[in-house]
Amino acid sequence: MFIDRVKIRIKAGDGGDGVTAFRREKFVPRGGPSGGDGGIGGDVYLESDEGLNTLLHLRYNPEHKAERGRHGEGSNRHGKAGENALVRVPVGTQVFDAETNELLFDFTEPGQRFLAAKGGKGGWGNSHFATPTRRAPRFHYTGRPGDEKELQLELKLIADVGLVGFPNAGKSTLISVISAARPKIADYPFTTLEPNLGVVDIGEYKTFVVADIPGLIEGASDGAGLGDRFLRHVERTKLNLHLVDVSNASGRDPVEDYETINRELANYSDELAERPQIVVATKIDALEEPEKLERLRERAKKDRKQFLEISAVTNVGTKDLVFKVAKALQQLERDDREEAAMTQSLDR
Repeated sequence: MFIDRVKIRIKAGDGGDGVTAFRREKFVPRGGPSGGDGGIGGDVYLESDEGLNTLLHLRYNPEHKAERGRHGEGSNRHGKAGENALVRVPVGTQVFDAETNELLFDFTEPGQRFLAAKGGKGGWGNSHFATPTRRAPRFHYTGRPGDEKELQLELKLIADVGLVGFPNAGKSTLISVISAARPKIADYPFTTLEPNLGVVDIGEYKTFVVADIPGLIEGASDGAGLGDRFLRHVERTKLNLHLVDVSNASGRDPVEDYETINRELANYSDELAERPQIVVATKIDALEEPEKLERLRERAKKDRKQFLEISAVTNVGTKDLVFKVAKALQQLERDDREEAAMTQSLDR
């Protein structure tokens, strides 16, 4: 199961208390103040870990607390600082303040570290308060409390390719065929209720990641069918495969389905609507009306989109699909490198 949103509560360590103490030395009957300071409280950090790809571990462990600073001691011995707490999150996690919804941090690469809650300062011991007129102060300061927050973590899938389309368009079947992912598959809409990730091996140690996004419906950009929640997962893909069922099983028109999904993508985000897209006619093994396939092909051609036809069940066209996707991703990477190089040269 893929978890993409979770709330956690974090508490940095309180500072240790200072102490009231006096020197007790032989032959020094009236020793001065010697109370040490309290140690600072531990901080709470969040760190991105490339070995994680869900927030599930935080769903069952939502509270994280750093250690309190130790109290000061006599002979001006300061308390030890509290141990920090480290919360590991997947790359792609965004951190929001749960109360204000303010974006606090966006983890975009492995090993990034974010200071989420600062430990409290240690209190002063009584040695700080000695003056010429107050040589034996009998008070100290207590430690300051550490930060305490409730955070909302959201994970946007950082996948190379997003599979979009109506429920039951064949996305789960396709991802199970071309990758090691094994999503739940059944012949009814909304089988996939959580996004599935699959890694596609194209040989020579090269792979790409596919996100099987749960089926969208009309009104998805406004939240229908949990669509707005699911659309978040394709915001960062480099390429989308738009799967359209051309069989008669759904009872819908393929061209209308194609137009509806593209309209929902555009309503959600202009950038998402302009994302490179390959149109994929699915379930051609069950095709009963060839004119449906041709109409969809012509519409994709009109929109200048690459068009492929497959049957994931009989494995027809799937290898060609993987090859075309890999080639498109390589071209997009080259374009990005060229654009970055051009930007650097202009900045000089």
